[in-house]
Amino acid sequence: MAIRLLAALIALGLLHLQPQLAHWRGDGGFRRWVQQLADTSGVGRIVLAIAVPVVLCALVIWLLHMLPLGDLLLLVFALAVLLFSFGPHVFEADVEAILSAPDQSSREAAAQALSDDGETVAWTTADLGEATAYAALRRRFGVLFWFFLLGPIGALLYRLARQLGHDTSLALDADARTYARYLANALDWLPAQLMVFTLALVGHWDAVIGAWRRWHQQAAPNSWYLTSPDFLGAAARADVLTDIEGGDGYVEERTDALHELRRLRDALLRALLAWLSVVALIVLGSWLH
Repeated sequence: MAIRLLAALIALGLLHLQPQLAHWRGDGGFRRWVQQLADTSGVGRIVLAIAVPVVLCALVIWLLHMLPLGDLLLLVFALAVLLFSFGPHVFEADVEAILSAPDQSSREAAAQALSDDGETVAWTTADLGEATAYAALRRRFGVLFWFFLLGPIGALLYRLARQLGHDTSLALDADARTYARYLANALDWLPAQLMVFTLALVGHWDAVIGAWRRWHQQAAPNSWYLTSPDFLGAAARADVLTDIEGGDGYVEERTDALHELRRLRDALLRALLAWLSVVALIVLGSWLH
C-alpha cells in the first residue's frame, strides 16, 4: 500500500506540473487487440479483450517482485500504469480552462472537454456541476479507488473497461458494447458511492445526502450495473444549486455557473485530499502495527 500511495502522489504531482503527461496514452496496441477479436462477440469478446492485458500486467508485477530492487521497479511500473489510466485529459486542467476562458463562447467550448462520451455539456449550473463530478470520478477517483484496492491491475482494469464501454471509435458488436457498459457501470458504483459521502462531508451534507437518498429510493435493484451512477450526478446538482449563507440556515439557489464551478473544484480537491489522508493513515497504521 505504501508503494501505491507514493506512486499516486508522484503521479498527481507530475500531472499538476505537466498536464500534457495525461495525453501519453498510446492505446494503439489495445485497439489492435480488440480488432483482432472481431471473430468473437458478446461477453466473450469483452472478457478476452480485458483479461489478456490484465494478466500480462499481473505477470509483470510478479516478475518485478523476483528482481533486485523490486520495490523501486514496482514503483516505476505502478506510476506508468497510473499515468496511463488517468488519461487522456487532466480533469483539473479542463476545469481551469473553463474558468480562464476569455468569453462565454470559449467557456462553453471548453466545457465540452469534461464529457468522455461525446455528450454535449449544457451551460447551466446543474449540468456543469454534474459533468464535473463525472469527470472527476472517471479521471481521478475511480482510477485511484481501484488502484489503491488492487494496485496497477485495478487501475488498468478500470481504464480498459471504461474505454470499451464508452469509446464509440472501438468497433464492437452491440452485445459486446452492452456488456462492456455493464462492467464499466459496476466498476463506477463503489467509488461513486464514496465520492458522494466525501462530497457531502466537504460540501453540503443535507443537500447531497438528500439527493442521494431520493435517487436510491427510486432506483431498481440492479441499477448498480445497468445504469451509470446517476446518484453522483444528482448529488453534484444538489451541491452546486444549494448554498447555506452565514450558517443561519438560509438556503439560496445559485445560478452563477463559474462561481459554483470554482466552489465544486475546491470541494473535489478537498475530497481528494481526504482520500489520500485515509490511505496515508492506513499505511502508518500498518507500520506501527
